[in-house]
Amino acid sequence: MSQLTSIAPAESLLAGEDWAGAVRLIFRQGEEIYAQDEDADLIYRVVRGSVRTTHLQADGRRQVGDFYYVGDIIGVEVGQAHRFSAEALSGCEVLALRRSGSAAYETGRVERMIWAATASELQRAQSHMLLLGRATACEKVARFLMDIANRFRGEFVILPMSRQDMADYLGLTIETISRMLGRLQADGVIEFSGSRRYRVRRPGFLSELAAA
Repeated sequence: MSQLTSIAPAESLLAGEDWAGAVRLIFRQGEEIYAQDEDADLIYRVVRGSVRTTHLQADGRRQVGDFYYVGDIIGVEVGQAHRFSAEALSGCEVLALRRSGSAAYETGRVERMIWAATASELQRAQSHMLLLGRATACEKVARFLMDIANRFRGEFVILPMSRQDMADYLGLTIETISRMLGRLQADGVIEFSGSRRYRVRRPGFLSELAAA
């Protein structure tokens, strides 16, 4: 069960003035933030942790929509209901704001936020489409690892998602994901320390694979 608290004035500055007055929600790992087909009356901004969106198809298969991190906005929909559900990949905090805004907001502020977030979602969808269209499984995995490494700059990168999450996002099997990661490590392109902690040892080569 999530915990709800109002965001304090000093915290609102960290979250961005547009989110002043939003409600803070705290979720444990694996908890659902919102459900597929649920009314999309709220939008959310991730302030700690990471989030995964998924869509359950009629035949029971799961499609991972995307992964969201600190600063990202989730829950923006064109229609009135969520097409995907959202779950916390780790302990996380999000800010929640009604799409309709409130008397505390100047006219059009929330609408501008939603418009900007919608444009970002379109860009994400286009990038995902191009990623799924890549010729080889190795290229898909290389692009995925490069994108994560570019976002979380540092010697080591922590993957918040599981191998199955990666497989469902890239349209591959978990066996293929494990095989491609093993190949990249054997070739000295990446180096894993544990199952989710890695560093890029040959960034130029990984970039070439990701751009293929």
